[in-house]
This record gives sequence, C-alpha cells and structure tokens, in this order.
Amino acid sequence: MTIKTKACCKINIGLNIVSKREDGYHNLETVFYPVPLFDEIKITFAKEDGIELAGHKLEGEPNDNLVLKAVRLLRENNCPVPPVHISLTKNIPSGAGLGGGSSDAAAVMKELNKHLELQLTDNKLEKIIAKLGADCPFFIQSRPVYAEGIGDIFSPIEINLKGWHLVLVKPDDYVSTKEAYALINAKPSKYDIKQEVKKPVEAWRETITNDFEKSVFPSHPTIERIRHQLYQIGASYACMSGSGSTVFALFRNKADLTFFQKEYFTFQCTL
Repeated sequence: MTIKTKACCKINIGLNIVSKREDGYHNLETVFYPVPLFDEIKITFAKEDGIELAGHKLEGEPNDNLVLKAVRLLRENNCPVPPVHISLTKNIPSGAGLGGGSSDAAAVMKELNKHLELQLTDNKLEKIIAKLGADCPFFIQSRPVYAEGIGDIFSPIEINLKGWHLVLVKPDDYVSTKEAYALINAKPSKYDIKQEVKKPVEAWRETITNDFEKSVFPSHPTIERIRHQLYQIGASYACMSGSGSTVFALFRNKADLTFFQKEYFTFQCTL
C-alpha cells in the first residue's frame, strides 16, 4: 500500500526578536500563515526505513532527515510503526524560511497516525513533533496562529487573506540561522503584531517588520533588492519570511513577475 499526501509551507507575517533567554535561545513574536505551495509525499511500507528525493540526490545523511526522525519519534512513543520508504517531490525550496522540511515531517506523522489508527490527538502529535523544531507543531493543523516563546507557543489569531494574491520570490542566497541571529539586538517591539494584523494589509508596511532583515540585508543585498522591486511593481506589503531567503508579497491584483521568473524561484497564488 502506498499513502500519498501533500505538505504545505508557511510565511511569517512579522517577526520580532524580543529578548535573549538564559538557555541561549531567543524569544520571538510572529504570525505563522499557511501557504498552498506543496511538497508531494509517498509513503510505502517496506523491509527497512528509507527516503529518496524524487528527481534529485538527497543531500546529507538520510537518517538525519526530519521525515525519518518523525517516524522514529512515533516509535519512541510506543507507536507500532513498521519500516517505511518515503519519496519526496520537493516543490518548496530548501533554506527558504518557509518551513518545508518541518511540514514534510508533520505530514508523514499525521498520515501514519491516520492510516495505522494510532489514535493520537492533534495535541499529542504537536507535543511529540516539537522535539524536531519549534515550527514543526504548526504544521499538524496548518492554520494561522500567533507564535511566541521560541516560536513554539501558539494561540489562535483572526486573520483572513482570502482573495489576496501572494507572491514568493526565492533567490539563490542561503542564510543560516546563526548568520541571521548574529547582529540581532533583541528588544521588545514597539508594536503588537496581534493588533497590527487586524489593520488593512496596506497599513502593515508601517509597523509589521521582520527583525532579521536588519542583520540579513547588509550581507545579502539581493534579498533587499527583491523586496524593493516587489513594492515597485505594486505590492501592498512585502517582507522576508523567517530568517530568509524568501521574500513574500501581497497584491490586490495579480502581479507581473516577468523579471523574477528569469532569475529566481517564484510562486504566485490566490489565497
């Protein structure tokens, strides 16, 4: 039997780094919003665990892949999961600030829970997968949330972008998490994202920002240039997602992406 599923990605609407913790991590404030750009996943029960990236060579040690770690986590929680072979067709770019790897892991965990009748609640799945990364639990339910703590404390938030045209532009630049945090000056934000997202999207530009842009833009001017160009062609709001390097933009009307399609990965949809 082969199980087929899809894994969406997310954008960060605003990202405030508000304080540094004693454990070395940082407390942040952001809004996670699901985006209908999907990786395609096939799960087949096999003789031993395995993973492949369809059409591409899988980078790194297979056992370190988040998807197989998710499988092992289920077993560590006394779930009878047989060996599986997983095939990934990646449409979500890697190292993009879109959470593609975390989403893949969550999708596999949810499908195994469903098809093997493990009877784990969403809350339980979120607690299990949290060990793999702060944003992983978001993808269990994939609905807009306000996130705080290290990005692992969620609360519901009312935000609806239905009818807006979303553009994602991903340059070749790679931004490591360490690099993104290097020049961060953590401090409480002047604005409450929970309140600011209730305002018209056109007003977001004045108050909703991503603190990582301050440390990333100087060494990655291409990313800043993309954001500027998105505003030039009519974006109501544009911002880097997470620690980059993807920039997303919201348009009232469908955008002409001729320039970006020549040089970068681009994606456009109506939310």
